[in-house]
Amino acid sequence: MQDGNGLRGDLYFTFFSIFLYLFKMIDLHTHSIFSDGELIPFELIRRAEATGYTALAITDHVDVSNIDHIIPRITNAVNALPAVTSLKVLPGAEITHAPPELISDLVKEARKLGAKIVVVHGETIVEPVKKGTNRAGIEAGADILAHPGLITTEDLLLAKERNVLLEITSRKNHSLANGYVAQEAIRFGAPLCINTDSHGPSDFITAAFAREILLAAGIEKTRIDTVFDNSKALIETTLRRT
Repeated sequence: MQDGNGLRGDLYFTFFSIFLYLFKMIDLHTHSIFSDGELIPFELIRRAEATGYTALAITDHVDVSNIDHIIPRITNAVNALPAVTSLKVLPGAEITHAPPELISDLVKEARKLGAKIVVVHGETIVEPVKKGTNRAGIEAGADILAHPGLITTEDLLLAKERNVLLEITSRKNHSLANGYVAQEAIRFGAPLCINTDSHGPSDFITAAFAREILLAAGIEKTRIDTVFDNSKALIETTLRRT
């Protein structure tokens, strides 16, 4: 099987893996003007490309009121770009402040509508996210649990079992729990990733700064590459699934 570039699928994944290992930054949690971001998708993508990003997911906030409006439009923008950008861009969604009882259906709907990366807005300590959201997001099979706050041991173990990535974030305020998330995830073997939760170009970071954030969260240097590897693996899984 060949991809759009004429490469056999297995060779494409091999080349893409090598490409990702040369990356500057992978960011799988960003927002455009379709929710509370500052930029339309094309400009968000271009500014990320200019910053030196290798891969980006646009994951605007969704609930039942707007999910069918936002995801198709992000997907349209992303689908127009492969031949004209060096960036690997994935359409996505962040299910935000949804009652835990509705999260599973929203994850399924997001994927049905074309979201390749599904994020659930976790129980950050700076917002009144309903208790049980972390568990519901993990059980629903989200790809990433964003800023999960003081996540419980039971949920950490379930994230490990389901291979749901727990986010270390550069986003102000949400990042207050980074140290706890990092410590407990390492303790129980749950997978981590690092994202910016960018709402505008000033939120983008370099891979070097991302490493500093991980170190500041208490992650040893020898473990940092694994955090980036988890994001790379998620992208490759998404490409295979696609």
